[in-house]
Amino acid sequence: MSYLFNAIIIVVLLVMLGLFVFTWLISKRVEAGMPPEGNFITIQGTRVHYLEQGQGPAMVMIHGLSGVAQNFGYQVLGDLAKTHRVIAIDRPGSGYSVRHPRSAATLNVQADIVAGLIDALGLDKPLLVGHSLGGAVSLATALRYPGKVSGLALIAPLTHKPKETSKAFAALNIPYLWLRKLVGWTVAIPLSIRNRDKVTELVFGPEAVPKDFPTRGGGFLGMRPSQFVAASSDAYALNAALPAMQQCYGAIALPVGVLYGRQDHILDPQEQGQALADALPGTELELVDGGHMLPITQPDLTSEFIRRQSLRSAVAE
Repeated sequence: MSYLFNAIIIVVLLVMLGLFVFTWLISKRVEAGMPPEGNFITIQGTRVHYLEQGQGPAMVMIHGLSGVAQNFGYQVLGDLAKTHRVIAIDRPGSGYSVRHPRSAATLNVQADIVAGLIDALGLDKPLLVGHSLGGAVSLATALRYPGKVSGLALIAPLTHKPKETSKAFAALNIPYLWLRKLVGWTVAIPLSIRNRDKVTELVFGPEAVPKDFPTRGGGFLGMRPSQFVAASSDAYALNAALPAMQQCYGAIALPVGVLYGRQDHILDPQEQGQALADALPGTELELVDGGHMLPITQPDLTSEFIRRQSLRSAVAE
């Protein structure tokens, strides 16, 4: 019996070793094919990677869960850089930004990083542009540092704790860091590759996934264990952070605009967008036909929305 048990243990260890090696090879292949395109700056011990283009009034763009700065770089960043100084960041732990080992994944900590970046780059009250989870980070920044920003342009933002987690992200709600790393370095990437089409169709639906999203939109950068661990940490931290933060929205005195796709399959426009408008009078809520990934599927519409919010914030100043 002991021989059988030992044999099973050896097989399990060999399988896990094989998964680790496969994951490592995929990660290195992705990084070799898609190296960092921007600059790096260290904020509060966190090495932040960011893309920057243009001159003029400043904007800081913050991507969503499992996303990267290139989600905006697909087109929106270039469009807006014609008239603005635009900075798109990789949130801590995402893309090529490295989360400080002792830093939590809470919204407040990420807001501190955004505020620190605003100071370090000498930005004069930029407009914060937040997509999905980036919307929650933008709201947290506005609450903690209202004097550092001019307004918020939120695209399909996460504003309240969802009643149900989307199937696309359900596997990320892992409570222990060691377990996130174990999953990230073994089964996460092989399963992501296997289920990639199903997940992207859900995230983008009902709109089509652009064929060049993996490269031009940064999709391939999600095929790395560090990205999985960061996304899982972000998702789990929201359980405690969102209920507390959503009680404070009435304190925001900045111009806020929200753009939502009526057919969003990831977040409910009523539960998130309308709920924010109800909690924060003066919020401009725009509903359009489309899904969750508007910065990529409808970049022209998204850019125009951001321009309107930039003008609105400038007038309010």
